[in-house]
Amino acid sequence: MANGQWYPPEWPGRIRALADGELTPVTPRRAATVMLLKDGSGGAPAVHMLRRRASMAFAAGAYAYPGGGVDPRDDDRRVRWAGPPRAWWADRLGVDEDSAQAVVCAAVRETYEEAGVLLAGPTAGTVVGDTTGDDWEADRAALVARELSFAEFLERRGLVLRSDLLGAWARWITPEFEPRRYDTWFFVAALPEGQRTRNASTEADRTVWIRPADALEAYDRGELLMMPPTVATLRHLSAYASAADVLADAPGRDLTPVLAGARLVDGELVLSWPGHEEFTKHVPTGGAPA
Repeated sequence: MANGQWYPPEWPGRIRALADGELTPVTPRRAATVMLLKDGSGGAPAVHMLRRRASMAFAAGAYAYPGGGVDPRDDDRRVRWAGPPRAWWADRLGVDEDSAQAVVCAAVRETYEEAGVLLAGPTAGTVVGDTTGDDWEADRAALVARELSFAEFLERRGLVLRSDLLGAWARWITPEFEPRRYDTWFFVAALPEGQRTRNASTEADRTVWIRPADALEAYDRGELLMMPPTVATLRHLSAYASAADVLADAPGRDLTPVLAGARLVDGELVLSWPGHEEFTKHVPTGGAPA
């Protein structure tokens, strides 16, 4: 049985167009996604995942983590900040300080928008305990609609962004032949005490807490549809016994961007992700991927 690797049917044609010089790559948009973890029974942490609605234009039906694009307004307005300074994050993420703040803000904001979990608190050593209620929901909806920037939200609530609760884990860039491209930083974080996840996203029809090993087994059976970055990060997470162990290892993770490439070999298109051979696809001219 084929596994659940997400592979759009239009990719072969777009790959050929790129190889023939008929397709100009789109500049990838900065994005962030968060692998939210909690400890449970069974000797391994569970990760929070959502299933993208079938109506979504990108990765419809695929299981993923909460995440989304960077809001440019978070580049230049300083927010109250706890944890490693922006200069440290800039060096870690391979960007300038303004961009580092925006990427970290995107990670925290998207986790709140899509899972209802907020990595921020009244002080540098605290985290809010409850984000339910009509007033919180009104602010969350305003963030989703981009009527309110995350910096404005934090200021309104008198909150400090807890960058120390995040660990940068990986960086993947959408292939050049995709019309919707993202330069995505993957973060890890532990579910704060007192908070609970919920399906707050209009882009998801289901959310689950699942052990990485269980998610991978379902993927290998073809039961869960996932994109290569999701599968790769789950394989890494499956080796850990606790959320704390994952976070402890995060500072040493290699953030060299992973970018898929396509080449023509003996009349066959070969799609590959450097360092991740399991995702290699062979596309015969005019045929389906193998």
